[in-house]
Amino acid sequence: MNNVNQTLYIPLYGKAYVTENQVLLKDDKAVEIWKQCQIPLKGKSKSKWLAYYMAMRAKVFDEWVKRHVNEDTVVLHLGCGLDSRAYRVNAKCQWYDVDFEEVVLERKKYFLESNTYHMVASDVRDTSWLNNINCSKALVVMEGISMYLTNDECKQLFKELTNCFEKVQILVDVYSEFAAKASKYKNPINDVGVHTVYGLDNPKYLENEQLQYIQELEMTPTAYIEQLPSKDQWLFKTLYAGKTASSMYHIYEFGK
Repeated sequence: MNNVNQTLYIPLYGKAYVTENQVLLKDDKAVEIWKQCQIPLKGKSKSKWLAYYMAMRAKVFDEWVKRHVNEDTVVLHLGCGLDSRAYRVNAKCQWYDVDFEEVVLERKKYFLESNTYHMVASDVRDTSWLNNINCSKALVVMEGISMYLTNDECKQLFKELTNCFEKVQILVDVYSEFAAKASKYKNPINDVGVHTVYGLDNPKYLENEQLQYIQELEMTPTAYIEQLPSKDQWLFKTLYAGKTASSMYHIYEFGK
């Protein structure tokens, strides 16, 4: 895999770590995959603090999907990596996990397609595969992917998604522009060789004639922090939930 694709192992490890330590998430699939692949992560990419953060972010996305999904909705998980959200959410709908061909080939070692669960090998910027989806409503999950797209690429993707469905809701996490610049020098993704990412300060830039910015979701809810071991809560708040940290990373919801 190239360096960008290798970043998928960082959240995978995080979910496996919290599952084995019985906090925040229960993701037995992540544990299974991590034990089999055993990628040699190093530095901050394998810290328990980042594991907590990755799991917390995943839980925010999971709960958002659970609130909005129904049998008449299709879920598009763009840039899915090796995430097992479809298992954790257990939604009764059509679900598509989308990522580069080499990532999907890796996924197929651990996941099986079914009548409702599908894997699509595609650059997310190429939406031609959407022509095969027969559904008017979609939930689009973009976790840990927007920072590898330019703002213009992300805006174009949003426009194409908007045109494909009568109703679409999108949840996306983004770096601020400052955080993207700082990531060149200090970011766990540097440990797998990634140094170029993109940031966004104004979520309204991604709007179009039909799609509107709705709200920002909290990245590190207090209720989730309180699920961490008591001895870790204060330092986690300092590292990942303080004013500086929260100004560098955001989760935005959009809807049509």
